[in-house]
Amino acid sequence: MSRRIVVFDYGSGNVRSVVRMLERVGADVTLTADRQSALDADGLYVPGVGAFHACMVGLQDAGGPQVIGERLRLGRPVLGVCVGFQVLFDGSTEPTTIQPPPTGLGYLSGLVERLDAPVVPHMGWSLVSPAAGSRLLDGVEDERFYFVHSYAASRLLGSRVAGDPLVTTAEHGVPFVAAVEDGPLAGTQFHPEKSGDAGAHLVENWLRTL
Repeated sequence: MSRRIVVFDYGSGNVRSVVRMLERVGADVTLTADRQSALDADGLYVPGVGAFHACMVGLQDAGGPQVIGERLRLGRPVLGVCVGFQVLFDGSTEPTTIQPPPTGLGYLSGLVERLDAPVVPHMGWSLVSPAAGSRLLDGVEDERFYFVHSYAASRLLGSRVAGDPLVTTAEHGVPFVAAVEDGPLAGTQFHPEKSGDAGAHLVENWLRTL
């Protein structure tokens, strides 16, 4: 049975490429900010590109925090990608002119900080170190994934969802959190839709958990 996926359209991210990838792996995809559709879908995909605080404002304006919160309360899967993953943390040290700067959603404990690396942004293909028992990375443990980011969480201090998170890491100058799986909540710092067959396989893995 095809899984019904809503890509949450709150004004951030290359959402058309996300939709194409999801359709490629057989999902029934709707691109919308309609709250009821987002609540009713089998899976909610939260994209994000650009600045952390601007993404948070867009998400707030579209009612995203309420939708994500209600889905997680009901145990309904959510996948955040890139900045859509970062907003799941407590906050970011990224500079902003938005005052007061919005905090993150706080489902994942930790701060998103600038990468301490000779070259920033981190842009290109990198290996990841999957968590033992990762369902997202099953079958693609040795593949490279595509990253485009200057900020990341250096570590995960805990989760306020299921409470037993699996943490996949990568390295660019310093180690950072590349993916998290915790009950209905999952997220990746890399872009599955830009990661070719490995990214498609990862999304297929996610669909199997729905």
